[in-house]
Amino acid sequence: MSLKSYRELVVWQRAMDLVEESYRLSKRLPKTEIYGLCSQIQRAAVSIPANIAEGHGREHLGDYLHHLSIANGSIMELETHLYLLQRLSFFSSDETRHAMELTGEVGRLLAGLIRSLSSKRIPHEASEPAT
Repeated sequence: MSLKSYRELVVWQRAMDLVEESYRLSKRLPKTEIYGLCSQIQRAAVSIPANIAEGHGREHLGDYLHHLSIANGSIMELETHLYLLQRLSFFSSDETRHAMELTGEVGRLLAGLIRSLSSKRIPHEASEPAT
């Protein structure tokens, strides 16, 4: 079965949930962080589903995988920001738990999608350097 839209991807749907949770947390940060952690958290979170969607819209599998790799990097960036929220005592681990669980879930789903798509690459395409 072929997907008609990126919106049908469970990984995209869960990434959108992660964006909502990230915005909920960032809204509770002190105003002094509006151009710091708040902005960084929102930017990293939005980047995840946006890159999944953009990659899905690309014509070449290599481009799709590249955008999924960027989304994966944004997950790691967002996780780092969430850990910083705890280390800087803005939030407890209980308060960031749901967001952290979502980053793990989205990361696992994304890894599965990348594995699945990578197995469809033709052998010489996988060994060519990216341009």
